[in-house]
This record gives sequence, C-alpha cells and structure tokens, in this order.
Amino acid sequence: MDRAELVELLSPEGLRLLDGLPAWDSKADIVKTVALLRREGHPSGLVATVLSQSKLRAKARAKFGEFASRMLFTEAGLEQATRLRVAALHAGRFSRAGITHVADLGCGIGGDALAMAAIDLEVTAAEADEVTAAIAAYNLTPFSRVQVLHARAEDVPLGGIGGAWLDPARRTTTGGTTRRISDAADYSPSLDFAFGLAERMPVGVKLGPGTDRDVIPADAEAQWVSIDGEVVELGVWLGQLARPGIRRAALVIRGDAAHELTAAADSEDAPTGPIGDYLYEPDGSVIRARLIGDLARANGAWMASAGIAYLTADAPFESPFAQGFRVLERLPADERQLRQALQARRVGTLEIKKRGTDVDPAALRTRLKLRGDESATIVLTRELGRHVALLVERL
Repeated sequence: MDRAELVELLSPEGLRLLDGLPAWDSKADIVKTVALLRREGHPSGLVATVLSQSKLRAKARAKFGEFASRMLFTEAGLEQATRLRVAALHAGRFSRAGITHVADLGCGIGGDALAMAAIDLEVTAAEADEVTAAIAAYNLTPFSRVQVLHARAEDVPLGGIGGAWLDPARRTTTGGTTRRISDAADYSPSLDFAFGLAERMPVGVKLGPGTDRDVIPADAEAQWVSIDGEVVELGVWLGQLARPGIRRAALVIRGDAAHELTAAADSEDAPTGPIGDYLYEPDGSVIRARLIGDLARANGAWMASAGIAYLTADAPFESPFAQGFRVLERLPADERQLRQALQARRVGTLEIKKRGTDVDPAALRTRLKLRGDESATIVLTRELGRHVALLVERL
C-alpha cells in the first residue's frame, strides 16, 4: 500500500466501505465483487485497497482475534506482528519490572503497543515507514496513553522513558512481494543499536526463532516461544527484564495452557542408548533453547543418537514439552524393503517423521507406492549413528 492508497482508505468513504464489506470468503467470486462495488460508484483503486484490507483482516484473526475486524494492516506488518497472546506476555514483563512508560521502537502495525496500552502502560511508539506508522496510529487510536511517531528508532528521544521494546524489521516488500531478511546485520534497527540500548535502560528484543545464537548477549535471558507446536519467536531480555538466574527458557503454549522450561545455561546432552519402547519428539522451543538434556533427565529418558533431537525411554511419560510415540515395530531402513513391509500391512496413508536423515518425505511417500486402507506413522532417524525406520503410534 502506498501513501495515496492509504489516504483514500482512511477517508470516511474508504472506512465505511471497508467496514461494510461482508466477511472475507476466499471462495467468493472476487471479479463479481469488484464489479458490484464499481457499479455502486466506488473508484477502482479504493475497491482494490479495501478488498486487500478485508483479506488481511481475515488472515489477522489468527493473531488478533476479534480485534482484527477493526484494525488496518500491511502484508509485511502482519507477517511480523506479534500474536496478541504473546504480546500480552511481553507487556506483563514490563509491568512486573515496574516500568510504566515503554518505547516501542519499530512498532510496525502496533500489535505489541496495543497489548501494553491495554494494561495501562504509557507507550511511545515509533515506526520508520510512513504508511506503517499511520496504520499503527489508526490501530492505537482508542488508547490515550499512546503516542505514535513517524521516526527511526535511533532518532526517538528516550528521556523519561523506563524501558524499550524492539522488533527489528526482518521482512521487506518489493514490487508487492514480501521476503524475509536472512542476514541479521541488515535488520532495522540494527542489533548493535537494540542491544546497545541495554546500557541505558531495560530492553526486550523480539527476533526470529532461527536467529543465530551467537548474536545473543551473554548476560541476556533468551526465551523461545511456541504456540500449538509452532516456534514463533525468540525474545531476548536484558537488564531488569531478564529473570535472575535464567539464561535459557522454552515457553510452550497450547490452547489455554502455558508451560515453561528454564535453565541457567544450555543443558548438557543426555547420554545416548538403544531406542526403547517409547520415542519422544521435544517441542521446537526446547530444541532451540538447547534444553533437551534437562528434559531427558527429568523424565528418565536418553538420546537415540548424538546430535539428533529424539529422546527415548522404556516407560511412558507425559510432558507438555514433548510429543510421545509408542514404538510398535522396527521396519527395514532400506527403501525397497520398507515399501514391501508397508504394502504387506496394507498401509495407504502414511505420516513420515524424520530427523538425522536426508529424506524428502513427500518424494519418499510417492516412491513407496502406498496402497491399502490402513494408516500409519513411521519415524526415520538414527540409533547410535545407524539408520532405522520405526513404526509408531502417537500417545
């Protein structure tokens, strides 16, 4: 969206048209909808803009729930925006630290600022992109204690502000296409600036979960967060926002429940051994936080092979930090023999899980020529360095 499109969207006609549209339906005849709106006299550019916003609002419900129906978005801004539930956790951390005024530097469309304002924190939000800053201002209009600036993070006066939150831009949009920035050195604002602020005030920084761990300051708390099995962010907390004695944390959110595994440092891997009657796949946040060893020792488990994130045990255990499988049978690791074994069991639907083996599950599934009315799950991995294929069932 460019500046002219935003001005048109923010006009009374534009907002009435957007709010009056029916809920976005991906199966609807978009050409018919455009024609109808054009016959009603709406300019073609405005029609395209409001339909794009309607689509983004529908997509945003996964992150913002009902709030999405009254917000505006950019494609890149929505992609990077924090889920409202996680943003509430960020806001709560500032509040518990006694910080009442937060600088949200690089606020994007305003998701984190919204959560902060909702618990009555004062927020100075800044966004370098003019269109995105205007959208953030619109989204944050209901909150009187929020000021939105069109400014670079580096240029925001911080006098009287108690702490800073930064979500450096990790995506860029060119020619209507949004792409992820792979090199942390190209983030905006830079990580040097973000972490350097910690010399002046408590700081929290949101990064992608796959960020190179070498960039994490030694005195920071690094918390990886997963929601319903997907690792969504790495939060780096400095100063009084970092919890004493915690340098690594894995926060697992599933439904309404949240569980956390914490440690003072990366945990030492558990010993390796033969695969037992049960196999466990740690949550991605536990893997990213390198707390697999602690998880294993807490549950009497061991690693199936060095460097591979599967745990195994002879007795079942329940943990919010791992998905468990009962090992039913060992199958041949050789592809031809594996195909014969699955055909003999009349497996027509197959879930393939793998770690430590260079296999494309989709391509392998095609080559296996599955036929039958049975469904199954197999795990392709290594046991003490050797390739194995396991027939398993989820616990």
